[in-house]
Amino acid sequence: MKIFDCTTFYSEHLMMDIRFNVLNEKVDKFIVVESKYSHSGKEKNLNFDINNYKKFKDKIVYLVIDKEPDDIIKDEKKITSEIKRINSLKRIEQSYNCMLDGIKNASENDLIILSDNDEIPNLQSNQFRKSKKKIIIFKQLFFYYKFNLLYDAMFWYGSKACKKKNLLSMSWLRNLKNKNYPLWRLDTLFSKTKYSNVDIIDDGGWHFTNLKKPEELYEKMKNFGHHNEFDESGLKIEDLRKKIDNQELFYDHYADQKKSNKWQSNYKLRKTDLNILPNYISKNKLDLKDWIA
Repeated sequence: MKIFDCTTFYSEHLMMDIRFNVLNEKVDKFIVVESKYSHSGKEKNLNFDINNYKKFKDKIVYLVIDKEPDDIIKDEKKITSEIKRINSLKRIEQSYNCMLDGIKNASENDLIILSDNDEIPNLQSNQFRKSKKKIIIFKQLFFYYKFNLLYDAMFWYGSKACKKKNLLSMSWLRNLKNKNYPLWRLDTLFSKTKYSNVDIIDDGGWHFTNLKKPEELYEKMKNFGHHNEFDESGLKIEDLRKKIDNQELFYDHYADQKKSNKWQSNYKLRKTDLNILPNYISKNKLDLKDWIA
């Protein structure tokens, strides 16, 4: 069984370098998709250069999206906050669909892993290596701003995987519920998001979100999937800088999705030892010192 690691790229050079180095021993092919358009529809330069990753060059399949989805709503008179979000979802789905070109040579029993590039699955996990379930979901430690600043109030269910023969679509894989439902739940028979043949990997890896300078983080938030909500939050670069310096969240992950105050949080992150991180980070802590608290 070969392993295909599928992800997208915007401008996250640090995270891609970490990803390739951490997963290289177990992954046979890295599928990287980059679009000429951000999730907000802003046209951008292509930032991924395969020559920056010469060690992994033979494993990387780099795919480019050079046009917007056909069904994007462009009429300015119709562009509401809700429409902005719908358009973002269409661009994200387009990226997922593009990944299928990268796995077309995979065999039916090869494992397909889908992640955002800051979600790194733990492929060394004994539970993962022994799993016989059709669907695998990686339960990940959740870090903000630095590799060792832990958001300890919740886990992140990021990377998801299944064999190619069980893959309905990349969007289907990404949208699966993070739960193994009991067999007696009859609704699983009619659902494309609820399944009973799921293995939740308890030591499933790491989610390193927002490892960016304030200016870079602001640019990301202006162009990511929920850019419409961020625009309405009123947060500026200096607000993000203060949150990073104070090691506090700027987003309340437990707030009701309809409440505006979800962009206001003072939750304090916890500094952790490096021994809970991938070995590659610990071994290269001097080179990565700017990203370690």
